[in-house]
Amino acid sequence: MSSTILPQGAGYGVVIGMGLFFSLVMVGITKVQTRYTSHKTSSAEEFNSASRSVPPGLIAAGIVSAWTWAATLLQSSATAYKFGISGSWWYASGACIQVLLFAMIASKLKQHAPYCHTYLEIIRARWGTAGHLTFLFFGLATNIIVSTMLILGGSATVSDLTGMNTVAACFLIPLGVSIYVLTGGMRATLIADYSHTLVLYCILIAFGIKAYASSDLIGSPSKMWDLLAQASAEKPIPGNAHGSYLTMRSKSGLIFGVLNIVGNFGTVFNDQAYWQRAIASQPSTSVKAFLWGGIAWFGIPMGIATSLGLSAVALSHGANPLVVLSPSEVSAGLPAVKAAAAIGGQSGAIAMLILLFLAVTSACSAEQIAVSSLLTYDVYGTYINKNPSEKQILYTSHLCIFGYSLFMGAIATAFNYIGVSMGYLYELMGTIIGSAVVPIALCITWKRCNGTGAIVGAILGFIAGVAGWIGITSSLNDGVIDVTTTFGDYEMLTGNLLSIGVGGVITVVWSLVRPQNFDWDITRMINVKGDFVIRETNVTAASEEDSRSVNEVDDEKEKQKEGQGRQIRNAQSVVEEQPVEAGWDNRDLQKAFRFAAWSALTLVAILIFIIPLPLFFTSYVYPKAGFTAWVCVSLLWLFAGLIMVGIYPLWEARKGLIKVARGIASDLSRKNQ
Repeated sequence: MSSTILPQGAGYGVVIGMGLFFSLVMVGITKVQTRYTSHKTSSAEEFNSASRSVPPGLIAAGIVSAWTWAATLLQSSATAYKFGISGSWWYASGACIQVLLFAMIASKLKQHAPYCHTYLEIIRARWGTAGHLTFLFFGLATNIIVSTMLILGGSATVSDLTGMNTVAACFLIPLGVSIYVLTGGMRATLIADYSHTLVLYCILIAFGIKAYASSDLIGSPSKMWDLLAQASAEKPIPGNAHGSYLTMRSKSGLIFGVLNIVGNFGTVFNDQAYWQRAIASQPSTSVKAFLWGGIAWFGIPMGIATSLGLSAVALSHGANPLVVLSPSEVSAGLPAVKAAAAIGGQSGAIAMLILLFLAVTSACSAEQIAVSSLLTYDVYGTYINKNPSEKQILYTSHLCIFGYSLFMGAIATAFNYIGVSMGYLYELMGTIIGSAVVPIALCITWKRCNGTGAIVGAILGFIAGVAGWIGITSSLNDGVIDVTTTFGDYEMLTGNLLSIGVGGVITVVWSLVRPQNFDWDITRMINVKGDFVIRETNVTAASEEDSRSVNEVDDEKEKQKEGQGRQIRNAQSVVEEQPVEAGWDNRDLQKAFRFAAWSALTLVAILIFIIPLPLFFTSYVYPKAGFTAWVCVSLLWLFAGLIMVGIYPLWEARKGLIKVARGIASDLSRKNQ
C-alpha cells in the first residue's frame, strides 16, 4: 500500500497542470483587457500599479488572497490542534487586525504620497539614502521570509499527499506563477487573486459542511464536542483550563496570540504587497477595501481551524486513531492535511491539494510583483539608472519577477534541507522584521517623526530582538542553541517583543525629544510632473491641519524644496500620466482616515480584548450549546466572506464586463460579415 493517499502524478498534475491552466487563463484575460479596455500592460504604470484605478471589491479580494498563505491554512489548523479553540481564535484575530489598521495607512498614503510606486520612495524622500537603504533591507527581508514560508508550506503539503519531490515542488510552484505575472502585471495578479479566492472560499465551506454535517466520522457539532471532551480527558493540554480543547483559557494559546500579533505587523506594514494594493486602489475607496478585506479574511483561518484543525484532534484519540502526527509534522502544519484525507478520503486530499496550491500561488504572485517593484524602482531606478525609460522599467520588472521566482525556489530548498519548517519561520519573523514596523508606519502618518531616530530604532530593535532570542534560548536550555531549542514559546516571545518594542520606543522617544516638522508636499511631489507640483502645493497648503499660519508654511516649504526638491526629482524621475481621481480632495481623505481609525480601532478592541480576555480570565469551558454556536459563527463568517470578496466584485465590475462583452460581440459580427 502506498504511503501517500494520492499518486505522485497527482502532485505534478496539480502543480504543473493547474499552474499552466491559470497562467493561460490570465494571459487570455490580459489580451482581452488590452483589446477592449483602456488598460494596456505596455504601460509601466499599468503593469506595476494597475493605473491606480482598481475598485474596492477587487482590492479586498486581492488583500484576502495575498494574506492567505500556506500558513493561514496550515498553521492555523496546527494551533487549533495544539491549543484547542483558543488557537483558532488567536490565529484569526491576531493576524486580522494588521490589515484593518492598514486602512489608516492606505488613507494617509493617498493623502501624502498619491503618486508613489513603493513605500520606500516615501522613506527616501523624507529620510534620505541612509533611511532608504535601512528599510530596503527590512522590506526585502520581509518578502524573503514570507516567500519562503509560502513555498515550504506548499511543498510540504504536496509531498505529504502525493510523494512529489520536494525540491521540484519548491521550484515549479513559483515558476508557474511568474508566467501570468510577467504577462499581465498588477492587474492580472489581482484578477488571479479574485479567481483563486472564489474557489478557496467554496472549498473551505465544503470542508466545514463535511466535518459538521455529512461526515460519518464526526457529522455534527455535538459529536465533535464529545470527541474533543474525550481527547481532553485522555491527553489534557498543559496550561489549559481543565486541560480542555474547548476553552479560551490557554497559556500557550495566549503566548502564541502575542507572537502572532507582533510578527504579523511586520509582514503587513513592511510588505510592499499591501502598500501596492493601497497604491492600486481608487483613493475614494482604499479604506473600504482594507476594512472589507480584513473582515472577510478573518473567516478563513477561523473556519479551517474550526473544521480541519479540531477534526485532527478528534480523530487522533481513542483505541484506533485515524490521524497520527509526529511533532515535526505538526510544525510543518500537516494536521489540516491529515484531517482532510481522513474525513474526505481521496476527494478530501485532492481538495486540500488544490486549496493549498491556490493559496500559495496567489500569495506568490503578490510577493513577486512586490519584490519586482522594490528592485525596479528602489534599486535599479535609484542607484543604477536614475532616469530610466518606460521600456527599461518594464524590462527590469520582467527580469526581476523571473529572477525572484528562481530565488524563491532556491531559498525554500535550502531551508528545507537544514530542517527549518514553516511553523518555525512563522514564529521567528517578528524577531527579524518587527523593529521596522513603528518607523515605517510613522513615516507616512506623523510629520514630527525623526528620521535618525527611526533608523537607529529599527537597527537597535533588530539587534535586541535577535540577541534576546538567542540569549534566552541559551539560558533556558543549558547553553544548547539549535533549531529545536530556539523554537520554544518563551524564546520566540522574547525575541518578538524586544524587536518591535525597542524599535518603537526608540523611534517615538527620539522623535518627541527632537521632533521634525516635515512638509508633506515633498512626498506629494514624488513622480509628479513639474507643472503639477505648483497646483498641488497651492491646493493642499490651505487644507493641511497645522497650527502654523499659511505664510509660515509657505516660507518653510520654500526652504525645504530648495534643498531637497532637486534631489527628489532626480531620484524619482519617472514622469507619468496622473490618474484623474488621485487628487481627491484632501479634506475627504482626512475624513476617510478618521473613519478608518474609528472602525479599525473598534474592531481591534473587540477581537483582541473584549471577546477573548474575559473568556480567558474566567477559565470558561464551552458546553455543547456554546460550542455549537461557535461552529455556526465560524461557518457563517465564511459565507459572509464569499459574498464580500467573491460575489460583490462581480457586481462592481458589471459595466466593464458588459463593455467587454459588447466589444467581443462586435468583433464576432464583423468577422461573420
